[in-house]
Amino acid sequence: MWLLNKFLTRLIRQGTLLLIDHDGTEYRYGEATASYPDVAIRLTDSRAAHSIVRDPRIGAAEAYMDGRLVVEQGDIRDLANLIRGNNPWEKGGALKARSPLRRAGEHMRHRLDHLNWHRRARRNVAHHYDLSDRLYDLFLDSDRQYSCAYFDAPSDDLETAQRQKKVHILAKLKLEPGVSTLDIGCGWGGTALAIHAITDGPVLGITLSEEQLAVAQHRAEAAGVAAKVRFELLDYRDVKGRFGRIVSIGMFEHVGPPNYRRFFHKCRDLLAEDGVMLLHTIGRMGGPGTTDKFTTKYIFPGGYIPALSEIVSASEKAKLIAADIETLRLHYGYTLDRWYDRTKAAKDAIVDLYDERFYRLWLFYLAGAGAAFRHGSMCNYQIQYARQRDALPITRNYLAEDESKLRKQLLPDRD
Repeated sequence: MWLLNKFLTRLIRQGTLLLIDHDGTEYRYGEATASYPDVAIRLTDSRAAHSIVRDPRIGAAEAYMDGRLVVEQGDIRDLANLIRGNNPWEKGGALKARSPLRRAGEHMRHRLDHLNWHRRARRNVAHHYDLSDRLYDLFLDSDRQYSCAYFDAPSDDLETAQRQKKVHILAKLKLEPGVSTLDIGCGWGGTALAIHAITDGPVLGITLSEEQLAVAQHRAEAAGVAAKVRFELLDYRDVKGRFGRIVSIGMFEHVGPPNYRRFFHKCRDLLAEDGVMLLHTIGRMGGPGTTDKFTTKYIFPGGYIPALSEIVSASEKAKLIAADIETLRLHYGYTLDRWYDRTKAAKDAIVDLYDERFYRLWLFYLAGAGAAFRHGSMCNYQIQYARQRDALPITRNYLAEDESKLRKQLLPDRD
């Protein structure tokens, strides 16, 4: 316990944390501030402290999931924000130093974990996205947009913010009537259907999730557009043809750094000479890093959050022009807060679907991710690409104009 006590004494400055050890001993950290609520946790066995110190993220996660770390005042989101908030990325915060030998080992594991061959890629996607449809209905918006929303204001509700995300992305695609579109990583089909509603052109959405595919195909059939909006269980490496537009939302995180060049070369081959592509991905501020063990083990096996330098260096080798780059700094934090609140409200339903341990796993995942976007190095990048320098207008003025038009079509209640 003395190591955990030393760690928390050094870490917690703003806000208060009361830790009650398994033997009843109390430890207090920090000073009260309006920025953070008071948090109290209890460790129920002697092994919990050692597990947390050895590897804070997965150690705390498994202790929380197993009921060996109990939050008695506040909740797990409050604890995550307290820890991260005292260690903000902008001020050089890091939870612990790593030796050169450990960094080398993590780098090697990172490279092996993210090779993402065809079979492994499908297995990794199924691990997360083939969970029960009912689970996603409980915490996502009605369109099942499982990626960062776009908030005009922090007070926007989830449904509105997700529709605003689609408007924002579609404006960057510079859509034209009849244009063909490829949606790489189409999810449950919402964006592909919205693009067709604007263009009346053919859309191909591809996914590696059988559950997502079934829902997307059903939605296209129900809307009477299945002849023009097709969804297939297909790896991006196996797509053939040419498309006037390519969009990829929340999929690049699963490509893996060893495949970045191949991804962008493939996209260039698939993109028409005068085509436009929009990549929306979680990103890492600063330089390249590694994926933590909790995320790799429980949430996104094979997943990796890229630095902007990794994305751009790979795409420039494919001679794709980065016509516009936007960093969304706070939007995913707001999105994750909405998902977290909905998950808490749906506790009984989620426990019925799975069990208490899975419910706590999901809460920890959303709480930790939210804190990483609010205080850590995580952000979102939207990068607009073109093959030809004259494929888009010479100024960005068109973005506001097109977004205004799209709002009237996709957000009529906001006008």
